[in-house]
Amino acid sequence: MDNQIDAFLKKLSYGAIAIASLTLFSLFLRTPDTCVPPEAPPKSHLRFPKSSCDFTSTRPHLPSDKKNNRLWSSRDWNNKLHSISLIFLPIRDLGLLPNHSKILCVSAGAGHEVDALQRLGVIDVTGVELFDSPPLVSRADPHNLPFFDDAFDFGFTARFDEALFPARFAAEMERVVRPGGVCFVLVGECGSHEKLKSQESQLSISTPLIISPCMNSKTYRYLGEGLEAKRVFFSSMLLASILFFTPK
Repeated sequence: MDNQIDAFLKKLSYGAIAIASLTLFSLFLRTPDTCVPPEAPPKSHLRFPKSSCDFTSTRPHLPSDKKNNRLWSSRDWNNKLHSISLIFLPIRDLGLLPNHSKILCVSAGAGHEVDALQRLGVIDVTGVELFDSPPLVSRADPHNLPFFDDAFDFGFTARFDEALFPARFAAEMERVVRPGGVCFVLVGECGSHEKLKSQESQLSISTPLIISPCMNSKTYRYLGEGLEAKRVFFSSMLLASILFFTPK
């Protein structure tokens, strides 16, 4: 009786193996319906990729200039560009941003501030970020800037509150901006005066120019050394506070 059961199980196993093999073989021979329709004409220049390298070699290459033009013409890019321009226009009116200035944008992201300054007429604008976005932004570590001391007239950053080491970040900005130049730090909207004071303490400020507690007020006071106090008006849409300081 046992021998009969063993023979039956072996026959059943052989049958299952044969059915599975035939099914697998038919799947290899059949073209998926979602890939290429059976009535589609054959394309000799397109073959099934044998590796990931074969797949990437057949993908269409989009030139960087076309990709940038598509990005720069988007509504989101132009909206951000307009908001940043609203920040720089009053600063230029104060005489702190002449067109011949050498400007450094630290942690420039995709390059919105670089593009905004160039459209305002500033010729020499350099943007750096951990990941480059050519042609507007080059790759560099904001905590270890690859520039000589006193190389720039104006330094700007809108991401100081995102820095891993704020004191080192501010020290590098101060190092590369010449004495008498301006470092312009745009920080996020604060919830209290103490938060802004905490960010201010990370900056080795020698001559504070603007210290605004929050964006609840639309007016910022410009207190330049040896200059009369002036008022700068910003749009209420700009939810940010501003710190200015001049390098020692």
